[in-house]
Amino acid sequence: MCPGCVLSVRGLREHTGQSDALGATVRLRVEFTTEPFDLDEAPAHALVAREVIEAAELDAVDVGPFGNTAEGRADAVLTALDALLRRTLEAGATRISLQVNVIDGAGGR
Repeated sequence: MCPGCVLSVRGLREHTGQSDALGATVRLRVEFTTEPFDLDEAPAHALVAREVIEAAELDAVDVGPFGNTAEGRADAVLTALDALLRRTLEAGATRISLQVNVIDGAGGR
């Protein structure tokens, strides 16, 4: 995949064979963690991550102490990730691990 394509829904559609003309909706699932961890009290960056992801226009959100998952339309996920990265770094995160997958409409790959 070309480096710039993950930043656009059109690029994702081209690489996954989905056509704009057919009205296909690209869906993404993202899994992420922020560090450093603190098992005694949720750090500020973790609280910010939860706030950002829960406020986003996503279809499914699962927030937990050791990892978080969300999915939805590609444009909504990418918008949420932009805010998540910026705001958690500002709140003190020193590492953010992400995995993004293109999924089909039924929730699988």
